[in-house]
Amino acid sequence: MSETHDQAMKNVYHQVLQRLLGHLSIAQKTALHQLIQRLIVAAGGVERIGGLRIMMAYGGGKDSSHALAFMRAAQLSIAARAPDTFALRVATCRHAGMTSAVLGNIQRTYHALFADDDPRVEVLVVDDHQVLAFDAKARLSMAASNANRMDLLMAGHLTTGDARAMFCNSCYLNLADFYRRIIAWEGGVDLVICTDPPAEQARYLAWGRRVLRDVGLLQGGEALREGALLEQFDSLGHAYYQQLHGDNYQGAEPLPSQAAEPRFLSIHDLVHTPEPTKSSLLTEFLGFRFAELAFAFSESDCANPLLMAHMRGLRAQFVHNRDYRDGIDEYLQLAEAMMQRKGMPAGLIEQALAAYEDEAGLKQRRQLADDFSQQAYGLSEAQLVCLLFTPFVNQGQDLEAFLRRCHPGMLVALPYLHKALRGEPAPEPVLQWLTDISGLPSQALQRLYGMQRADSLDRSSLIVSVRASDPDTSRIRSRDPRTGKMTFERVSGR
Repeated sequence: MSETHDQAMKNVYHQVLQRLLGHLSIAQKTALHQLIQRLIVAAGGVERIGGLRIMMAYGGGKDSSHALAFMRAAQLSIAARAPDTFALRVATCRHAGMTSAVLGNIQRTYHALFADDDPRVEVLVVDDHQVLAFDAKARLSMAASNANRMDLLMAGHLTTGDARAMFCNSCYLNLADFYRRIIAWEGGVDLVICTDPPAEQARYLAWGRRVLRDVGLLQGGEALREGALLEQFDSLGHAYYQQLHGDNYQGAEPLPSQAAEPRFLSIHDLVHTPEPTKSSLLTEFLGFRFAELAFAFSESDCANPLLMAHMRGLRAQFVHNRDYRDGIDEYLQLAEAMMQRKGMPAGLIEQALAAYEDEAGLKQRRQLADDFSQQAYGLSEAQLVCLLFTPFVNQGQDLEAFLRRCHPGMLVALPYLHKALRGEPAPEPVLQWLTDISGLPSQALQRLYGMQRADSLDRSSLIVSVRASDPDTSRIRSRDPRTGKMTFERVSGR
């Protein structure tokens, strides 16, 4: 029975491989052959490939789905020619901003590659620092959901709603913890596959090194191995969140240093297809669908671009007393430049931008963004607007201005609001209003009241240093709300 089953499974794997190869172009098949040779060399020869344990991060985006398909094709190709093949560990970092569409893409890709039914492949997810088997239907843990929400709100209030601080810093800071936990899980791995473009890898490493130097954790010319850098970045993330949330922040139990660090192997040059039309067959085979909530340039490792555009529109409307569309148009400058930088065809760029062209489309996208904010973070539009005014930091310096612009009926309660924010006795309705309008508990509001806005601090502050060292910034044309003149503004975003 066992032999019959084994033979049946070999036939299934052979069919999967043939279907996969049938969806690769000639250039992709050549790249696959080079990938196989690179992996055999890394193993120390084909006779040792069966003992090689490989880890790969998978975000659910188009590029990472293609990279996973190449790794699976290499695994099955080696198995068809050699007595054994390498073990593949695929892991996803789960966070609140990951949409059901992304999770669906991950699940369909696993099914298409028969990865979730092959004992040589582990499909995992990290949720609240816990390594679990991947399940597309499982909800994000309550602990992770609450942590993501609190990180977003606290960082947003300290940086006047800066997109990087709210949505992307957590991804960068949590990346080290994610990799270290997956690498160390169940006996570890020998090789870590890197699929990001070298330029992106360099920006991430440079960002980390700058921040580490700013806070005195890295000397000027010190060079560290990838594993040692991950450990340093992990410590950096813990220090950042402690500064954000206070001394009571505990975080996850730290991982011990590993005795044997895995090697890192970049395969971006083999799996990246600069011409999207040549990868369309593979995209179709994997069942990949572009999310309605995202622009075509987006991966799942950062904020949803639709929500980032929405924040820009809200800032224009409520903070600068302009039109919501003005803010959207400014963000679309950034989106168009990013899509061009990623080599997206002109037709796809036009399609992504066209969703905002008329008023009906703008209204629909605003509603989609509002729905996503509610579902992913439990935040209403009023709470996002509150965050953009940062009315609680600097001892509530801008609280009165926020009330006059958005909640004039609460001006009469201004003295009681200040009392509540100082932790002094205040009427229960006042306390409840503060929680409702901010989405934050009283303890967090009182902490914000005693903190300074990030732009008032120096680079010795981790919050400032992480933001100032942002590896993904662009300059866009914007209208100065005070003078009405056009100017250039530095903005963050993926």
